[in-house]
Amino acid sequence: MFSNYLIGLREGLEASLVVCILIAYLVKTGNRDRLGPLWLGVGLAAALSLAFGAGLEFGTQELTFTAQEAIGGSLSIVAVGLVTWMVFWMKRTARHLKAELHGKLDAALAMGTGALVATAFLAVGREGLETSLFVWRSVHAAGDGAAPLIGVLLGIGSSVVLGWLFYRGALRINLSKFFTWTGGMLVVVAAGVLAYGVHDLQEADFVPGLTDKAFDISSTIPPDSWYGTLLKGTLNFQPDPTVLQVWVWALYLVPVLALFLAPSLVKRTKAEPEPSGS
Repeated sequence: MFSNYLIGLREGLEASLVVCILIAYLVKTGNRDRLGPLWLGVGLAAALSLAFGAGLEFGTQELTFTAQEAIGGSLSIVAVGLVTWMVFWMKRTARHLKAELHGKLDAALAMGTGALVATAFLAVGREGLETSLFVWRSVHAAGDGAAPLIGVLLGIGSSVVLGWLFYRGALRINLSKFFTWTGGMLVVVAAGVLAYGVHDLQEADFVPGLTDKAFDISSTIPPDSWYGTLLKGTLNFQPDPTVLQVWVWALYLVPVLALFLAPSLVKRTKAEPEPSGS
C-alpha cells in the first residue's frame, strides 16, 4: 500500500500545485470570473484520466493470457519511462514552475475562454494520464487485492488536502527537497515495476529466460507472509526472480538513482563551508 500511496501523493500533489497556482494567479490578477473555464479544464482532465484508467483495466480483461501479459509488460516499460522523465523534469523545473504557468496563463487569457480551458486541461491532464498508467501497472504488480488501490486513493486525498493548505498559506514545505526525496523513492518503485513488466513479457514468450531463475528464497520469505506481502507491496519484491529481471532491475536502478541524486549531493557539497585548520 505504501508505494501506491507514495505514487498518489506525489502525482496528486503535482496536479494540486498546478491548480492552486492557476487559481491564485487568476484571483490576484482580478480574473476571478474566469475560474469557471479553469475548473472545466481541470474536470475534463480528471475525467480523461479516469476513462484512460478504466480502459486499461476493463479493456484487457477479454484478451487471452498471452495478450494480457504482452500488453501489461509493454505498458510497464512505457510507465517506467514516463515516470523517470517526470521525476527528472519536476526536480529541474520545481523552482520555476510558478513563473512558467503564469506565462502560459497570461497567453491563454489573451486568447479567450477556450484557450484557458485548454491550458488547465493540458497542465493537469498530463499528470493524470501518467498517474493512471503507472498506478495501473503498480497495482497489478502489487497484486494484493484492494490495498494498493486504497493506498493510491489515500495518497490522492492527502495531496488534495496539502494543495488546499498550500493555497491558504497554512503550510509551507521545501518543494525542491520534497520532490527530490519522493522522486528517489519513486525510482526504486519504478525499478520493481520494470522488473515485473519484464516477467510479464517472459510469461508471454516475448522475452526468453522464464525458467532461468537468479535465486529462490521463497522458503525464507514466503510470498503469502506478512513481510513478503510488505516487500512486494512497497518494492515489488519477488522471491524467485529470473536472471533477466535482476539484471534489468539493477541496470535501471543504479544509474538512474545515481544520476537523480548526484546534482543534489554536488550542490550540498559546494554549499558546505570548508573545515578550518591544517
